[in-house]
This record gives sequence, structure tokens and C-alpha cells, in this order.
Amino acid sequence: MPEIILENVTKRFDKFVAVDNLNLYIADRGFVTLLGPSGCGKTTTLRMIAGLETPTTGRILIDGKPVFDSQKGINVPPNKRDIGFLFQNYALWPHMTVYENIAFGLEMLKWDKKRIAARVDEMLALLKIEQFVKRYPAELSGGQQQRVAIARTLAPSPKVLFMDEPLSNLDAKLRQEMRTELKRLHTDTNSTFVYVTHDQLEAMTLSTQVCLMNNGLLQQYAPPLEIYSDPANLFVAEFVGNPTMNFIPAKVKKIDGSTVTLDALGKEAVFTAKVPVENLGEEAVLGVRPEFLPIQEGGAVEGRVYSTLPTGMETTVKVACGDTMLTSVVFGNVDYPVDTPITLAVNGNGLMLYDKLSGNAVGQGSIAF
Repeated sequence: MPEIILENVTKRFDKFVAVDNLNLYIADRGFVTLLGPSGCGKTTTLRMIAGLETPTTGRILIDGKPVFDSQKGINVPPNKRDIGFLFQNYALWPHMTVYENIAFGLEMLKWDKKRIAARVDEMLALLKIEQFVKRYPAELSGGQQQRVAIARTLAPSPKVLFMDEPLSNLDAKLRQEMRTELKRLHTDTNSTFVYVTHDQLEAMTLSTQVCLMNNGLLQQYAPPLEIYSDPANLFVAEFVGNPTMNFIPAKVKKIDGSTVTLDALGKEAVFTAKVPVENLGEEAVLGVRPEFLPIQEGGAVEGRVYSTLPTGMETTVKVACGDTMLTSVVFGNVDYPVDTPITLAVNGNGLMLYDKLSGNAVGQGSIAF
């Protein structure tokens, strides 16, 4: 299986820059998710790697071989890149049975009938769709069509499997089931997966690496848990996590190495970072995940319950602290009447400090009010 390298890849549509100087390394057998809001450049990036879109400048290598190089005039067509592409709408032939849909690509590759039959049987077993072999797409559910589309894409044994929001047409329960199947499929096939989604839950649960983009620019490229626990800037911190991270505005009073004295929530607070703090202006933003703000008697932050959102396993509690709205997560089936006075503790050493002007992270650590 190959590694994929993008070097200074840019894509312009007239004056609009869809992807801006992207550098990316996708490891052999990785499951990389291109994540971001609509229009951020993730699908364009996927299509450029696959050969369905031509970059304006830059270089793309698959398995050590350049498939695009703007300076050398190299642009290998999609059918020569040894990749499989799974589209959002599955693109199954309606007049063909499941067997015929899976076999079609192999017939185009001039495989003999015995080899085709063996490979189709293998795919049917892998995707657990043997019982649907004689059915037509119209006779299948969305999840079953999805499995057929995956089987057809995997049948020629592509080096890389590209997927462009393949679960977006499914209902919530089926999406969860298919996420489980895709993760297992990645392990079973030992393939390199490149996956596009705007759903951060899919990115968190499926990926070995997440490439988070915004306005054509790479914001952070890291394992999903690192992106969650150590977001590189305010955009990443806000985009990843549900409920989203709390952002508390703060005035910087003093910086002494790794210790920053702040004025936050009407109180003086001391933020202790893991490393010396640099590039911090006069205004900062303290980023606190909801799980680091437990409701606790005698806590440092006072507020009133604005609303509660119980789900059974956990309850999201919105707390008004002066002009700042904070979110806390309480595990278990708990409810609070509106306007109940409560106090919040601020726990852990995974709190983030951001420079307000640049939006960049300047430190991770703990705080004492």
C-alpha cells in the first residue's frame, strides 16, 4: 500500500483560491479524514489526489511516483493512479444486479470470468451482502446500497480508497453502524483510506489522522484525540468537540515565563502553562472543555443555570456567569431547574490559552482563581 505526499499544492478557480499551498503526508495504510465546513477545500483536495481535478501548482506523489507535477508537466489520469473512489450518491447501475455492479469494473479491466466470480464472492462475504447478490439497487436499503458501492470500489484492489461524504445520505442509526463497518474494513483490507466529511464525529471516530481545513488553508493535521485535546487555534477548538469548547475572554495582566496572570470572569486567575508562554498580547481567550467545568459545591466560578439538556447518559448544563455563557457536562441522568444558583470548578491541566488577535494557541495547562 502506498503513501501519499502533497507538496505546495494550490488550486485556483479564477481569483478564488480553493486550496492554498497545502503540504500533506498520508502514511501507508492510514485513515486520513479531510474535515472542515462547506467550501473549505476538502473535496477539491480529494479530487486533486484522485486526478479528477487538476491543481494549479504543486506536486502530488503516490507510492513514491509523481502523479502530478506542475513544473515538469506531469498529470497522470485517474484510471492510471490505481485508486478507488466512493461517491456520496453511490452511483450504482440501476439496471444491474448486485453481482453485476460489483463485476462491472473487473470486466472493464479484462479479468477472466472465473477470477471475477471469485473476487465478487470475496467482496460479498467481506461486506456481508451475499443474500442480496441477485437484487437490483432499487430493491436495497440505503445501507445495503452503500455496502454494494464499497464492494464494487474495493473489487479491483485499489492502492487507495477515496470516499467523499459516503454516509451523508443515511439516517443517524445507520450512519453509526456504517462507521463501525468502515473502521473494521480499513483494518481488514490494509488499504489507505482518504475520507471527506464535515461531520467532526465521523472524523474523530474513524481516523488515524485528521486534516482540518478552513478557507483553503490547513488549520491542523494530527491524530483526532490530539486535535481534541490540544487544538492549534480558536477555529479548531470551536469546530471540534460537541458540546463545543468554552471560550472565556481574559485580560493579560502579567507574564512570567510559564505563568500568566489574567483577569477573567471578574476575578484574578493564574494560568500555569506546561512550557513558557510566548506571542501573547494584551487580550487572551481561555479555552475550557465542558468536562473540565464540573458542577461542584464551593467551586471557583459562580453562576445560574440557564438551561439543561439531559440525554440519559449525560446532561449538558448551560450556566450564565455574568455576561459569559459556560457549558458543563454532568455524567448521569441529572436535571436542574432554571435559574438555580450553582458553582463550577475549573479542573485539569488540559486548559488552553489563546492569543485573541491571532487566534493561535500559546499554552496548555491549568488555572487557579
